[in-house]
Amino acid sequence: MQFILTGFTPDTGFRVFAFQGIGADRTRTMFTVRADLALIQRYGIRVQELPLLCRGLLERRDEGEPGRALTFTEEEMRVHAVGLAAEKEAAQKRKSTRRPPPRQTGTGWQLPQRS
Repeated sequence: MQFILTGFTPDTGFRVFAFQGIGADRTRTMFTVRADLALIQRYGIRVQELPLLCRGLLERRDEGEPGRALTFTEEEMRVHAVGLAAEKEAAQKRKSTRRPPPRQTGTGWQLPQRS
């Protein structure tokens, strides 16, 4: 099933995202995903990331699972934050393993100095 974001509405501390699910037989089904704005701040999730995270939640759910109104839970936010921290740490390790440039960079073209 493919999911298309159709919009969102604010709801007292939450943002409710509306998605249209399109099945293999081209039937369309409406879904909503609620996200707590206070929790996203706690886990360092930007508001701009929410639509993709909510769509990912919809894509991970079972097709036969009942319910069209889902919630992006604190546990899912925590898992996302841990994943981001691991990616950031791996990027830092890649950066730190680079060799420093030689001390006399750029001196190869200069004429020898007379004493």
